[in-house]
Amino acid sequence: MSDETKQAPLLHIVGSEIDYTRFLDCVHCGLCTSACPTYLETGNENDSPRGRIYLMRAVVDGRTELTETIERHLDLCLDCRSCETACPSGVQYGRLIEPFRVDMKKTSRKSSGWFDRWILQGLFPYPKRVKLALAPMRLLQFLKLDRVLEAFRLHKLLPGKLRRMYAQLPRLQPSGKPFPKVLPAKGEQRARVGLFTGCVAEAMFSQTNRATARVLQEQGCEVVIPDTQVCCGAIHYHSGNDLPALEFARKNAEAFLQEDLDAIIVNVAGCGAMLKDYSHLAEEVSGTDETTTERLRQFTGKVKDVSEFLSALGLLAPQGKIPVRAVYHDACHLCHAQQIRAQPRELLATIPGLELVPLTESEICCGAAGSYNLTEPEMSDRLAQRKLKNILATNPDVVVSGNAGCTLQIQAALRNAGKNIPVLHPMELLDKSFRNVTLEDRSRT
Repeated sequence: MSDETKQAPLLHIVGSEIDYTRFLDCVHCGLCTSACPTYLETGNENDSPRGRIYLMRAVVDGRTELTETIERHLDLCLDCRSCETACPSGVQYGRLIEPFRVDMKKTSRKSSGWFDRWILQGLFPYPKRVKLALAPMRLLQFLKLDRVLEAFRLHKLLPGKLRRMYAQLPRLQPSGKPFPKVLPAKGEQRARVGLFTGCVAEAMFSQTNRATARVLQEQGCEVVIPDTQVCCGAIHYHSGNDLPALEFARKNAEAFLQEDLDAIIVNVAGCGAMLKDYSHLAEEVSGTDETTTERLRQFTGKVKDVSEFLSALGLLAPQGKIPVRAVYHDACHLCHAQQIRAQPRELLATIPGLELVPLTESEICCGAAGSYNLTEPEMSDRLAQRKLKNILATNPDVVVSGNAGCTLQIQAALRNAGKNIPVLHPMELLDKSFRNVTLEDRSRT
């Protein structure tokens, strides 16, 4: 062997550190294709879970290089994990596409760009920064000057992704008062829980967190809100930065595990799926020490979606009547990643007067998928219109969603269609029923 050969560096093969048996679980039966949103829209086999697994495996096997075309098919994946629900072989698609894309983005020669660095990773994961950035918009909305901007189409002057962010903004409610560290249970204490408040969710939908806390208190739960908790890490992880995501995970484990809690409650489906995957994250990031891995396993074991927790606890039913026709949208990371479907519907069914009507393609992604609606606008809009058509066919008074991203996506689609239909979290409706507040009464939210 020549000196030149000895000194030649070994080329890193993207995805080579993934447990190869996960690829072999896929028998390419194709039952996943009918559940995949991108395949339903494009009809391209490469945009199906089966096709993407074949592409990733071909790269790992060295049968093809990771071309821009292959990257494009993988980037177009929403990571909604509907294929996991449809798969009879139990393929863990999320454990394939997520680490593969992290590795892919680490080795990519493409620059991450200003938007990814300064907005997705530099702004969104930090609720105080998001609240500060939203302050001018809150003022514009309060003074109704946003309508002047739109009348003169001045918002069209914003760069593309900032223009989409503007279009996604809801009618911002006043920021809630800072949480105390502990909220007492009402009546006999049945549990002691921690509340994960999130980043963008707390900045834009602080009313949902406060409604969640009040419902938990009504159910006899003492609610602990650690002030040292941070973003779940999903934004960094899905942008290819697993080390910052792991650091967020460590901080959250430290914040919550120092408390004696029966459960760690989350009310955002995307955050919940990420929090429940912390043990997988520790396994995927090379060099993670065993102590950290064990702590993250302990943390993951306590994480519960709020509907999952309340259903198991046994809901003390509310009494306030809310006579509305409601339609429930299944957030992907609730119904597919966490396999939670019946519980939110069971909780909503306890509200007097509320009629829950079925939604066609309820489990097909609305196109939000975290930051996907900003990075893949064309496909996101196609899926939003598909969801909108199905929602409007039910003629609802209110749409119910258990995920902040879905709420942003659906309310924007409704507004653009000229429909004044609110999109609320199940906890907001339960809270209104407990307090005997109508949908029209905004003064007591």
